[in-house]
Amino acid sequence: MANTAERFCRLTLSSVSRTFALNIPVLPPPLDFVVSVAYLLCRIADTIEDETEGSATERELLAEFARLCALPRDWRPASVLFHRAARRRLRREAPAAEIRLLRGTPLVLRALSGLKPPARASIARCIQVMSSGMSELMQAQEADGRARGLADVDQMLTYCYYVAGVVGEMLTELFARHSSGIEARSSELMARAPAFGRALQLTNILRDARQDLEDGRCFLPRREMERHGLTVETLLEPSRRRDAVALFDELIAVARREADVAFEYTVTIPPEERGIRLFCLWPLLFAVLTLRELEGNPAVLDPTPIKIGREAVQRVMMLTRSIVGNDEELRAYYRACSARATDGIAPSA
Repeated sequence: MANTAERFCRLTLSSVSRTFALNIPVLPPPLDFVVSVAYLLCRIADTIEDETEGSATERELLAEFARLCALPRDWRPASVLFHRAARRRLRREAPAAEIRLLRGTPLVLRALSGLKPPARASIARCIQVMSSGMSELMQAQEADGRARGLADVDQMLTYCYYVAGVVGEMLTELFARHSSGIEARSSELMARAPAFGRALQLTNILRDARQDLEDGRCFLPRREMERHGLTVETLLEPSRRRDAVALFDELIAVARREADVAFEYTVTIPPEERGIRLFCLWPLLFAVLTLRELEGNPAVLDPTPIKIGREAVQRVMMLTRSIVGNDEELRAYYRACSARATDGIAPSA
């Protein structure tokens, strides 16, 4: 049965995440499998938030899921009841891959139960913080409706901590248990870990804003929208595109600051931990290249999301493999990737 659970986790990863299916395999074993299990559990919580109907139902499901991730005595039968209840609450439009993952919740929990106790504790804490944070923000928005946006940039960053910053903390704990070199730098890394997750999540929010709006969600800050004369209802109006671009550029600057801290997190990892460095570098560089494409772009809220191409992804992966242990070259490449397109600096292999 353990082999069945491991096989499900490894096969499911690529169907629910393009980015993490690329970078988790460069982690050294058994860390690669531990992080796979952690990611899938986080993705189940994310699916509950994004794809179930009714905020009260979401809060109830998130609370039960967090309880199950602590592996109480009844987790086996309770996990079957949980995934059945969650599937009944899914939106009709829920992606097939997310439905399969939710159906496999008992298998992912079985894989979690096979990990060492310290890893299980780190993962369970992450899911608890994530789930309670999501529920807290859902409740705060209930009076206004979910499509009204977050209150301001501070609440936006708080949301990003709950769904991604806490993941950075969890990963740091897992890395430290795997590597004595990382453990020696864990306090410095832990101080920067939340920014790593926030940078990636902010980029996702900005890239996917149009799709979120069409799905009845908005994670953009109301106060900053109002400062640009915008509301959720007017964001997509063609006549307000210049204001929307100005809003996005302001938020992109916030994401860039977080990304700069995330880069310092990455180069704090000892150079000999090549796989762990690459695991961190790839999504970060994909994010800053995405921010480069988004900045000043009038297509920022077009129906087709702005994404970096496959060639750019391959170029990042190829080049960073050769310079991963050289901090000076990494800094130069990061500066090139994160530079504004108007600066005329293009990252190259």
